[in-house]
Amino acid sequence: MADVSPMMGQYLEIKKNNPDTIIFFRLGDFYEMFYDDAEEVSKVLELTLTSRAAGNNERAPMCGIPFHSADSYLARLVEKGYKIAICEQLEDPKLTKGLVKRDIVRVITKGSVIESSMLDESKNNYLSSICFLSSSCGICFIDVSTGVLNLTTFKGKGFEKKVVSELGVYSPSEILLNSEAADCAALSSFINNRLQASCELLDDEYYSFDSAFKECVLLFGKEKLDSLALSDDKLAVLTIGSALKYLKFLYKTDVLNINDINVFTDGQFMKLDFSTKRNLEIIETMRSGEKKGSLLWVLDKTSTAMGKRLLRSWLEKPLINLVQISKRQNAVDALFHDSITLDQLHEELKSVFDIERLVTRIVLETANAKDLNSLRQTLEHVPEIKNRLKNFKSGYLKSLESQIDILSDVHDLIDASINPDAPFSLRDGDLIKRGFNAELDELIDIQKGGKHLLSKLEAAEKERTGIPKLRIGFNKVFGYYIEVTNSYKSMVPENYIRKQTLTNAERYITEELKEHENKVLGAQERSVKLEFELFSQIRSKIASQCTRLQLTASALAAVDVLTSLALAAIENNYICPVITDKPVIDIKSGRHPVVELMLTDSLFVPNDTYLDCDENRTAIITGPNMAGKSTYMRQVALICLMAQIGSFVPAESATLGIVDNIFTRVGASDDLASGQSTFMVEMSEVSNIIKSATKNSLIILDEVGRGTSTFDGMSIARGCLEYINDKRKIGAKTLFSTHYHELTELENEIQGVKNYNISVKKRGDSIIFLRKIVRGKAAGSYGLEVAKLAGLPSSVINRAKSILASLEDENNRSVLALSDTEGVDAYSDMPSSLSLTSTVDDRIIDELKNIDTDTLTPLEALTMLNDLVNKARSNGEF
Repeated sequence: MADVSPMMGQYLEIKKNNPDTIIFFRLGDFYEMFYDDAEEVSKVLELTLTSRAAGNNERAPMCGIPFHSADSYLARLVEKGYKIAICEQLEDPKLTKGLVKRDIVRVITKGSVIESSMLDESKNNYLSSICFLSSSCGICFIDVSTGVLNLTTFKGKGFEKKVVSELGVYSPSEILLNSEAADCAALSSFINNRLQASCELLDDEYYSFDSAFKECVLLFGKEKLDSLALSDDKLAVLTIGSALKYLKFLYKTDVLNINDINVFTDGQFMKLDFSTKRNLEIIETMRSGEKKGSLLWVLDKTSTAMGKRLLRSWLEKPLINLVQISKRQNAVDALFHDSITLDQLHEELKSVFDIERLVTRIVLETANAKDLNSLRQTLEHVPEIKNRLKNFKSGYLKSLESQIDILSDVHDLIDASINPDAPFSLRDGDLIKRGFNAELDELIDIQKGGKHLLSKLEAAEKERTGIPKLRIGFNKVFGYYIEVTNSYKSMVPENYIRKQTLTNAERYITEELKEHENKVLGAQERSVKLEFELFSQIRSKIASQCTRLQLTASALAAVDVLTSLALAAIENNYICPVITDKPVIDIKSGRHPVVELMLTDSLFVPNDTYLDCDENRTAIITGPNMAGKSTYMRQVALICLMAQIGSFVPAESATLGIVDNIFTRVGASDDLASGQSTFMVEMSEVSNIIKSATKNSLIILDEVGRGTSTFDGMSIARGCLEYINDKRKIGAKTLFSTHYHELTELENEIQGVKNYNISVKKRGDSIIFLRKIVRGKAAGSYGLEVAKLAGLPSSVINRAKSILASLEDENNRSVLALSDTEGVDAYSDMPSSLSLTSTVDDRIIDELKNIDTDTLTPLEALTMLNDLVNKARSNGEF
């Protein structure tokens, strides 16, 4: 735009260099947006759209928000995926002639937020960087708000699935991709359909090895990279370096709070894919996405935000190393058996603020005095926490105690310098305690003395002039003034200089008053500036202790989680499981940790489980709907998961071998976003299980094959079961629930398969669910009885009984007719479930084949039967 105003020209130049961001342009006490930004933001935030003269006789659309309350507006925009560039005034307008210099000081994205008001304290906010390089990939996850950086690399065939799996575990809010990664269809599909993350395709310049290596060395040092064997790892360097360069662009500085790289390997943790996390409701419930009703809800007794995040991390990445599991387990056991110290630790931890995120704001120079006071208050409790840990014999607790630094120097610095009642703003003064800095104390004394002198001066002027209503006041426009009401104007001395006329009074100044004003206001201005300088120096000193603070924070978080697990074990009557290197799951009286707490009107019925990799590899579980098959299978998986994070478990006793993966195929739902039907989703998940499972995995399969016709479904279910059970292929421990009762014959045909059922008690037309797992196959499917329990009208139930009796009678007559006319040999090779005469119309046979009677409601059965009868009569069959 030609001939625009200087200020608008400044804005347009900044916008030109940042076209993909919303510019928050600082004008005085407001952040203003212009043109397209204003129109977009005004809609999203429901702000009034105005306009401003832009020069050239044109007006620019404009909207704005107060800078002191910007966080709430920023949070809403960032959550929707917008990038926000904060453009600040770099000069004091009062001291500048002409246009104030402005520039972008920070760009805010979903993955780079550090403000506590914009973050969920209970979970990490990860930014992920993914770099594909030929047939390999590097992926890292950085939480800038806590200073955590996790890195892994994958090479060889199938690495794409491993990348998707890690994304499912960490659920980053922002993902950086190189061009090769962006071209991966499987990765793009998962990000678009499963994650609520914003994506950024970085330019090739970010993936220059020299540039990436420079960023890594600048932050970590060459020695750190060498010690982690990363200096010559091109993939790792490109993955981390590109992310660091991106963060430097966002923050306009080095991200100094990231002090270490946690390199993890593919086989270091139990694998929990996206479906398993959802189906087992580990972090949140499937239906509502709430914490309540999840395993996290049961185990979370943490006192700190750091502990909440770490517990979540442990649940998402259970251990598979026996020594590490035992280390955690022994720590929980020690706390479990010392309830007094446990309660004391729990109470002390309640006074611990979020050190990890406080340190980040301190290092990035966004922390205010309130943040420093929060850190001081936390450090007051750290010595007591450290002291209470000293008496434990657990090796893990001892190591955590030694890792905790009481940081007395940091505490004493804050205590001596920062005013406990300091304001939120750093530019209003009153930040620093009296006695910390002599120059500041002198300036404050001048201000206080000046106010006292004003009182004396006012009294002296009243006496000298004889004006009783004379008063000395102050405002930001005129400074100090003498105000005299109109009724006493005639008594005003000649040395009074009129400054302002009011309705009922006149305001004056004197040379003496101006001298006093210069002295007091000068002292005030200098003191505010000095206080900010002192605060910045104090903040920098604390930032230099970043590593000590982070190590202490990490230890406190671990103590908090261990304390939480011990409290949950006491409250919920859990036991310490025996962890073994043998491939066995032997649970006595196991319970579902969530369901037992959600029940309000009945007791949970415990059940035993025994699986191994030999004679008890596969348990086929039959029984009616609503009897508890899914609950039982899930509880076995959850007990194994709990044990491998170091937790006690809900059982009478448990001996558990290490599980490297938990796979689940539970429930049925369309994936409309990716255009997949229920059956397609089911087959995709089963396919992933078959390709990824090992003999040390635990597989939960619930009603595989229900999404298609009976024969097809049964065939697929049997084929999958045989493959998974086969030691030469997988041979994994498997719980398999089904309504295909024909599959129970596999116990007699295949080694390693055992039948179990959920017992029920039938009384007339009613059934009672006993919720107990027993050996053997179910006596029936009890579909009509379940339908009755569900509340279907008795007329519908009765009609369904009649239909069922007719179908069963027809089945019997058809088999007898075949036997009499053709002999047994004529049908001995037919599937046992096929019970139709050869004289029935083929079209009707096809329809009957596609009916799944186990899932059919009586009303649906009645409708279908009526249609079939009409078709048969029209063909003269009945």
